Amino acid sequence: MTEIKRWWQTQPAVTHILLGLTIAVFLVEWLLGGSTVSYVLYMLGAKNDQAIIAGQWWRLFTPIFLHMGLMHIAVNGVVIYFMGMQIEALFGHWRMLLLYLLGGVSGNVMSFALSPNQSVGASTAIFALFGAFLMVGESFWENPVIRQLTRQFLLLTVMNLVFDIFSTGIDIWGHVGGLAGGFLLAYVVGVPRIGQIPRMKRILAGITLVIAWIALVKLGFTNWQ
Repeated sequence: MTEIKRWWQTQPAVTHILLGLTIAVFLVEWLLGGSTVSYVLYMLGAKNDQAIIAGQWWRLFTPIFLHMGLMHIAVNGVVIYFMGMQIEALFGHWRMLLLYLLGGVSGNVMSFALSPNQSVGASTAIFALFGAFLMVGESFWENPVIRQLTRQFLLLTVMNLVFDIFSTGIDIWGHVGGLAGGFLLAYVVGVPRIGQIPRMKRILAGITLVIAWIALVKLGFTNWQ
């Protein structure tokens, strides 16, 4: 128990857990027939608009842990590890977990509203981590270290979105939704390790996020029924 407590206190434990769970789910995909088999992904909870309309709401959550192919999980796994470590250091364990999971859901909600294609991947949650860091940059711009890092992350985010536009088979709406969701969620959960976020700004961010979720879900039902 002492070793576990030390690990929890000194390591990016949530990042390790999320990455381990993602790899474990990928192994399950492989055992069930392959990570590139559409039916296997559907069976395990891929985002599928018609299934969501039919009441399978968990498909807004489960795609975060599913991946299509070895390259997909390899790239996302590396980003989860390095981005997760930084966000967890800034926000702490539980805030990091909320940003990752709810940010991922935000991306899948926007994908449900605007994309008819079945999709999987942690990219919605990864873009939520990008959004969370951009919130830190906006709120603490006067800090020269944060300002420099924010410029780098902003450039990386823009480059990724441009790449999405000119690539096929990528759920750009999921990425945009994750980015926006992570940005707003970061205001809601706050970042006390760095400083205080004005209460009114946190409340407005939370209200905006909930309204956006409701509007996007309604749009999804309108578009795909």
